[in-house]
Amino acid sequence: MLSLLHIENIALIESADISFDGGFNVLTGETGAGKSIVIDSISAVLGERTSRELIRTGAKSAVVHAVFTGSLPVHWLEDNGFPADGEELMLQREIQGDGRNICRVNGRPLTVAQLRQLGRQLLNIHGQHDGQQLLDPECHLGYLDSFGKTGPLLEHYQQAYRSMAALRKQITGLEMDEAERSRRVDTLEYQIKELERADLRAGEDEELNARKTLLRSSGKLMEAIQEAQFALSGGEDSRGACDLISEAEGAIHSITRLGPQLEELAEKLTALRFAADDAAEILRDFGDEFDFSPEELDQLESRLDVIYRLKKKYGPTVADMLEYLETCKAELEQIQDADDTIQRLEKELEKAKKETVKQGTALTKARKKAADDLQKRVQEELRQLDMPKVQFVTDFRPNPGQDGMDDTGMDQVQFLMSANLGEALKPIQKVASGGELARIMLALKNVLAEDDGIGSLVFDEVDTGVSGRAAQKVAEKMADVARCKQVLCVTHLPQIAAMADTHFCVEKGEKKGRTFTQVERLDQFGRVDELARLIGGAAVTDVLRQSAAQLLEQAEAYRLCVKKK
Repeated sequence: MLSLLHIENIALIESADISFDGGFNVLTGETGAGKSIVIDSISAVLGERTSRELIRTGAKSAVVHAVFTGSLPVHWLEDNGFPADGEELMLQREIQGDGRNICRVNGRPLTVAQLRQLGRQLLNIHGQHDGQQLLDPECHLGYLDSFGKTGPLLEHYQQAYRSMAALRKQITGLEMDEAERSRRVDTLEYQIKELERADLRAGEDEELNARKTLLRSSGKLMEAIQEAQFALSGGEDSRGACDLISEAEGAIHSITRLGPQLEELAEKLTALRFAADDAAEILRDFGDEFDFSPEELDQLESRLDVIYRLKKKYGPTVADMLEYLETCKAELEQIQDADDTIQRLEKELEKAKKETVKQGTALTKARKKAADDLQKRVQEELRQLDMPKVQFVTDFRPNPGQDGMDDTGMDQVQFLMSANLGEALKPIQKVASGGELARIMLALKNVLAEDDGIGSLVFDEVDTGVSGRAAQKVAEKMADVARCKQVLCVTHLPQIAAMADTHFCVEKGEKKGRTFTQVERLDQFGRVDELARLIGGAAVTDVLRQSAAQLLEQAEAYRLCVKKK
């Protein structure tokens, strides 16, 4: 569960430490006080998308720390190289003004993507946008698969479907009319002949360019070689370095008996003479072998021009052009053998299609079973939320894709409901009011969250549009859920706030010309005053306090009953 949240320089919050308990935690406060900032901070430290706009004005960066205790995702931590020591996990995210993020788990760095993966195994946030997802039929199949845990079946189906789709794409690529096939064959044959006629050799362009550079500098090259030869070998009237080194070597060799240092020096001079002689020989060979003619340069430039023109058509290097040549040959062979290939691929496609249908049928069967279970579970949740006459059904229709399939399976799924007795089932978005939608979403989320292994749930004003008796039922449902999971809820409803085990109040104030938000954990007296404000508004009277106290007593009695179950 989330035990501690530390916030620095997030929007209106300069610094805040919030210690959450297990069970049911609520945050209340005036509209605009900053309750959503707390939720945004939790989202940020869990790796969800955020913005540098969250950074408090005047601050260089914002930081959020979160400490989780109890059951932790040990396997994920070990698989990603993070030691899972003890039963405490600290997440940290620093959002800098230049947009960079620094994320850590137990002090060790990790990426935002890794933080998001880890965060989604620790806590689920259900906000007002979830209601829009519930209205969107495109999301319903995902809800059903999540509930039915059909992931392995879906993966097997998708593997078969992708194999089938790949074969179908191959066949489509080979199925061209005769005129198009003839044009393509002519093009390929021309390109193959042109490249083969060029008789290209891998690396040829680099060799030719190097030789061209050498030939263009032939005058300077020969002048330098001759000068070096003269320095090493000398001329008719002068001695070169080789002779002088040899003379020095002989002189020192004659006195080596006078000391070990002289013997070492003689060895160095011998090595130097060998090196000078080798260099002189190399220069002589290079000068003798170097043959320059204007005709060679013309031929070389002509060859490079041919290669340059081919590069513009077939690739930036000779290696690329040779690879393209092989590709053309393979495609030509494939087109010429297209009819036989198509027949073979169509047989493979038929097998792949049967396998895909087999996997899709198994997936559909599992989904329909899950839909029956989901309907029963949601209906029971709705009954507990004072909506006993609402009907909730998962409608299955054939997938409109090719052959009745696409990457999601063979099913098109939509949630239908009837809000009142005797009314026909219709899509949720055409039936549900705001309050009904909030309770349906709460029911669905509760059912989906029961077995997901995540220990903490956050509800961000999901009670929108709910009041009166329905609000009391939502509050009781929150208390029920909090028996086995930690629940954090942002609310404006006194019935829900009264049902909490721990109550926080978010207040906005001013200090030194700056607006700031603070989060206070309320004691019993503070809860009475806050509930009175929620019931009656700004003017808190003794009568409102009495009503608030009575509401707390009723909530406490319900929680005691829940604990005894």
